[in-house]
Amino acid sequence: VQLQASGGGSVQPGDSLRLSCAASGLTFSTSAMAWFRHPPGKEREFVAAISWDGSETRYEESVSGRFTISRDNAKNTVYLQMNSPNPEDTAVYYCAGSHLRMYTTTRSADYEHWGQGTLVTVSS
Repeated sequence: VQLQASGGGSVQPGDSLRLSCAASGLTFSTSAMAWFRHPPGKEREFVAAISWDGSETRYEESVSGRFTISRDNAKNTVYLQMNSPNPEDTAVYYCAGSHLRMYTTTRSADYEHWGQGTLVTVSS
């Protein structure tokens, strides 16, 4: 299984950014997917999760209303649209997938597969 995250970069507060994560070797269409992040000097934390069919989504409170997780099962890709990012969103972002779960979970231990991470830096 490979999860290839992309789309990170440096943005200014208020800009928009979309992260993508392309999956291979995974039964993507029946897998729950998620994004986590690792801010500098902090623990890894949950950001957003989406069920196998996109009918269920969950968000960490600080990103709710600003970030949107979505998926395209035809392309085996999950996305994280980041609107109005602020400096506190600076982190390495990781996508994660679980072939054992179809519905969302916020626990990192519940995801068997992880991408390599993409760095997002928000600063003025």
